[in-house]
Formats: sequence, C-alpha cells, structure tokens
Amino acid sequence: MKYTPSLHSSDSFIYARGPEGETRGRARGVVEKVAMGSGSGVLAIVILFSIVLVSTVVSAEGDGLIRVGLKKKPMDQNSRPAARLVEKEGKPLVAGKYGLRGGLGNGDETDIVSLKNYMNAQYFGEIAIGTPPQKFTVIFDTGSSNLWVPSSKCYFSIACLFHSRYTSTRSSTYRKNGKPADIHYGTGSISGFFSQDHVTVGDLVVQDQVFIEATREPSITFLVAKFDGILGLGFKEISVGNVEPVWYTMVNQGLIKEPVFSFWFNRHADEGEGGEIVFGGVDPNHFKGKHTYVPVTQKGYWQFNMGDVLIGNQSTGFCSGGCAAIADSGTSLIAGPTTIIAEINQKIGASGVVSQECKAVVAQYGQEILDMLLSETQPAKICSHIGLCTFDGTHGVSVGIESVVNDNGDLSAGLQSDAMCTACEMAVVWMQNQLKQNETQELILNYINELCERLPSPMGESSVDCASLASMPSVSFTIGGKSFELTPEQYILKVGEGAAAQCISGFTALDVPPPRGPLWILGDVFMGVYHTVFDYENLRVGFAEAA
Repeated sequence: MKYTPSLHSSDSFIYARGPEGETRGRARGVVEKVAMGSGSGVLAIVILFSIVLVSTVVSAEGDGLIRVGLKKKPMDQNSRPAARLVEKEGKPLVAGKYGLRGGLGNGDETDIVSLKNYMNAQYFGEIAIGTPPQKFTVIFDTGSSNLWVPSSKCYFSIACLFHSRYTSTRSSTYRKNGKPADIHYGTGSISGFFSQDHVTVGDLVVQDQVFIEATREPSITFLVAKFDGILGLGFKEISVGNVEPVWYTMVNQGLIKEPVFSFWFNRHADEGEGGEIVFGGVDPNHFKGKHTYVPVTQKGYWQFNMGDVLIGNQSTGFCSGGCAAIADSGTSLIAGPTTIIAEINQKIGASGVVSQECKAVVAQYGQEILDMLLSETQPAKICSHIGLCTFDGTHGVSVGIESVVNDNGDLSAGLQSDAMCTACEMAVVWMQNQLKQNETQELILNYINELCERLPSPMGESSVDCASLASMPSVSFTIGGKSFELTPEQYILKVGEGAAAQCISGFTALDVPPPRGPLWILGDVFMGVYHTVFDYENLRVGFAEAA
C-alpha cells in the first residue's frame, strides 16, 4: 500500500507537488495507486487485524549496535471499527506509492532501528523530532524521499487526532520555514508546510533537518494507519520541494561510517520483533551467503534492471528482454504487469474477475492471432493489423477514446476499445509463451480463455484457498543473472487460524506504460525473504537470503 494502512503504501507512481507547484516523481504515482488503493475486503483485514504496539525497549548489546526493540500483542479480532471504516471507504489497500517515495556511528559506527511487523503488511519504527524529543512511528520508505509527521496545527483532519503530532513551540531547536508542501499518493494525500528541527533516528541526531508538518490528512488511509508519518529513503530527485532527504543529511553530517543502509524484515508475525533497518552497514546475522548486487539504473526510486519472471521454474517470457524493478520497503506486496499477474493468479488458483473484452478477443480473433504468430508476424504489430490497436512504432496502443466518441458520441465505446486493445496485447504475450512450450492450438486458446477469467481484481486483492498452498508453484525473479525464488508460504499472506483463516496472494497488478514501464515493485513480500542492501556510495542494490 503506499501508504495504506493495509500494506505499506504505491498510478504506480506517486506524484508530488512542491511549493512552486511543480510535479515531481511521476513514476511514483503508479505504485501509490496500488498501495493505497485496495481498501475493501480481505486486504483491509490484513492490515487491520493483528498487532498493536505495546512498549518500546531500548537495548545496547556488546556488538556496538543500537537496537530499539518493539513488542506487540494480538489484536482483539472482535473489535474492528477501523476495518469496517476501510470497507465502507471502498478503496484498495495495496501499499505502495509510486512516484518514489532511515544514527550516529558509535562502536561499529552502525545504527540500527528495529521495525514493527504489522501482520506481515506494515513495518514501522520509532524516531523523534525536536529538543526534547517528540516521538513518532514512521514507515521507513525507500519509495519516497520526504519526512512528514502530523502537525499540532492540524485542526480539521480526524486522522491527526489519532496520531502523535509535532508541536514546534515545545522544541528549542525548531527553526521556522513555512513554505507550503503537499504530497499525493495513490490512496490519499497530505498537505502542510516545511519546518526544520533535529531528528533522532536510533542513537543518532540529525541536525537541522527540513521536514513536512502535515496539517491535512483527508484520506481514511491515514486514519486507520498504525504509523504517524513516513520517512523517505529514496533519492533527492523525487523529493518534494527538492528538500535534502534525512538519509542525505546523515551522510553529509558524517553520522555514519559507510553510506549504506540495509533492511531485514522478520516475516514471522507471531514474534515480537518486526525486523531491523541498519544504517551505516549490514548486520551479518541478518543474511546467509553473499549478496547479489545490481546497479541503480535511474535515481529517484531505487530502480534496477530485472530479468525473466518464472512460474514453477517455467519462463513467462515477459521480462526475458529485461524489465525495470524497484525495491520498495513502503509497499507491502509485489506489484507487476497485469499480463503476468494474471498468469500467476491462474497457476495458484487465485480469485480474479472475468473480462468480457478479453474473452471476446479470444473468441473473435484468437485463431487469427495464433496464425499470425506462427507466420512470424512481428508480435508488436499484430493487434494493429487486426484493427484493435494502432502501432506507435514500438507496440500497440488504443485507437483512442476521443476518436470513438467523435464518431458515435458514446464514451463507453471508447473505454471498450481501450480494453479490447489491452486484452489483445495480453493475448499475444500469453500465446507467444505457450507456443514456445509447444502446446497445441486448442490447448492454447483454452488456456488464454481461462486467463481471461482470472484477471486481477481492480481492488487489487486476490484470495486463494489456504488448503492448496502445497500444490502451488514457486515464483522466481531473475536479478543479476541469479534466480530469487519465492515459495507459496512466502508469497501468500495468511490472516487468522484454523477454519477461519483467509489467504491473500502477495501479487497485485500494476501497469506502468513505456518508457518507464513495464515496472515491477518488489515490496515487503520479496524483501522479507531477501535481505536488501541499499548502497548509496556505489549506487547499487543487493539481495541475499534473509537469516
């Protein structure tokens, strides 16, 4: 969720307007929509059921690392007013944010902040702002770049009343800024103004950090959220107001030994510790083996190139030529193109929605598409050849709503045209992959028709039968030439126990058009299995099996 109270929160990009009204980090809007946008149903339950913060324990072990421990206890599932509010709101809660969305080196010069695990859906930790320190819980979000917390001047948003608020008059180190700022996420927005004060993260004090005091939090997303604010760990390129992110300030003030931070998420929701974010290096106890590093390809998000996606060790072919991916601690699930998510849904038996446009394409043009593929027609031109799309030089695009509306005055016809083009483009990809597997034409058409009945729900959530986990295939991502596998137990979120248990797919659909897309958002479902290192000095991201 970008920031959704359900899974962390991410048009697959969040866009943000700074003081001058400029648009920043458009890519971010896509994910945000996904993240904050899935509000009804089980997904909302995932976020709202379970664990509440009970106490904070600060401990210093003999390894020179500072740990802030968080404890939690099971939530009373008979009392879920927040869940009911979210269901009424009817917004998807996926947790991401798209656009793009963090002490002092003592001892080993590495600072660690423990994170709380909220039903494997939301991880957050504690920071403080001001002198004396005012405490807040925040999501440490690699998909955005600003720090914001609710302000004591937030008078008209109910969400502010349910969270800790920063009071500038209580801090001796506060410095006025006052410039207006607002951030729009896919599932909500915040607005307020910039201020400046000391920020305490773990055992380090970041001096004179510019942050946002939020005076408006109109979305119900923030009302039910278990966190007060967000601390962005993305690049300055997507920072609202071009403000220096907290992470940059840490590095520039020489507070850490190495310009590296790393995430370890504890995916065992029944354990009190949710994980740790380590500033200044990595904790060898958090991973096994060696990290596989890939370079950052575009600063803003922590973006890199990813290879093929495999289902049950079988290539989907979709990213065999490469896809862009983002490691996003602020998104709970894994978000990817509808074309592949639909295949994953079908293979794992996840619920979906029937697309009549997709079925119509198969019925009317399925054999023609197959024949054209067999005759080696360029796949990117097939849908334009049969009149469902126009070819823009690289791929098919919708013939356009405007032209259809001008012809017959029917806006719905334009929307249908767009859906038919999209369905055709997906069918071509699906058929290509099946032909590579030497399937018969009859089996291919039947398979594509099945996929048309398993398209991801617009609400972003797909339920599965908990009893079927043993028969579900693994899903693997190729990064740096290495395959990173997720088992069903790792990519399925389970809520409840026994006969009352509900299982949710950890995959959600997110379509980012070229040139930015196709784009994958590897959120907490992936980062929980693979310890992730964000190397700012060498501009690379590393993954290793989590311990």
